[in-house]
Amino acid sequence: MIDSRLHVSILDRSRTRAGEPEPAALRGTVARATHAERLGYDRFWVAEHHGVPGVAGSAPAVLLAAVAGATRTIRIGSAGVMLPHHQPLVVAEQFATLSAFAAGRVDLGLGRSPGFTAPVRRALRQTERDFAADLAELRAFLTGTAEIGLHPQPQGTVPLYVLATGTGLHIAAQLGLPVIVGGPLLGVGGDPAPGLAALAAYRRAFRPSPAQPEPWVAISLDVLVADTAAEAADLMLPEAWAMAQSRTTGVFPPLEPVDVVRSAGRTQRQQQYVEQTAAAAITGTPAQVEQRLAELLDRTGAAELVAAGSTFDRSALAASDAALAALFGATAPR
Repeated sequence: MIDSRLHVSILDRSRTRAGEPEPAALRGTVARATHAERLGYDRFWVAEHHGVPGVAGSAPAVLLAAVAGATRTIRIGSAGVMLPHHQPLVVAEQFATLSAFAAGRVDLGLGRSPGFTAPVRRALRQTERDFAADLAELRAFLTGTAEIGLHPQPQGTVPLYVLATGTGLHIAAQLGLPVIVGGPLLGVGGDPAPGLAALAAYRRAFRPSPAQPEPWVAISLDVLVADTAAEAADLMLPEAWAMAQSRTTGVFPPLEPVDVVRSAGRTQRQQQYVEQTAAAAITGTPAQVEQRLAELLDRTGAAELVAAGSTFDRSALAASDAALAALFGATAPR
């Protein structure tokens, strides 16, 4: 059983869908956030991607303003803003402004992934940046400890989170910040030992900060729930196929219907990527997902699950969100 004290949240990347105009993806994100609030989710995250045909979420601060206006109680945040693409002062101002409209509900997750392609990286004026220094500067702006005469307007305190890999975990530990980890570090469908060692190192090296006295970990991965294991596996197919195409053609496309994905011709390499993506997710019936999540949460000592699943069928995705919320006892606003 999953400990009901653990938190559960949704990460929505504003995935576009074949046959839909791109603005529908953004409206779908806002609708999913209001549904998540009704289901009792603790938090709703959005992300930042640039120049990706399959993702409409390129401006998290702007999208979160729409989410804030449509919700009342659920926490909202970025998972995350890619800090090397921005000046720390501008990010501080954006999220302090958001916090002014949704006081006590805004969180700021920060990562350092480069742009998806070389043209995107050039358009973003990508340069070598000191991620740790930028994080420290951003925190100083938000906590009012920056140099005299330089404070973001409006002023406001927003909790910070680090989207962490191995190096990111070390930086977060040194700065006393909570982390959100995913991908290979979780060892889902593979060897969990390296990830567990990295998390243990983060906890050992953690330096308490005023806002975060103890190490804190959330885990993020695709989670999809359906009435049968086969139905849940089908829900994962559109995302797995898009990932396979991105890795073999360089284009991350919109989600396609399951029957289209099934009939699509694919190379052996693409099939391998489809299988790898599916293996890194947790899908199944409520009982199957509950067992696997309970084991993963216990193994990692995580305090929150950030469910990042997506699929073409919006109604099936809404049903999956409801089933997952129920596993955490989040059947009413907390």
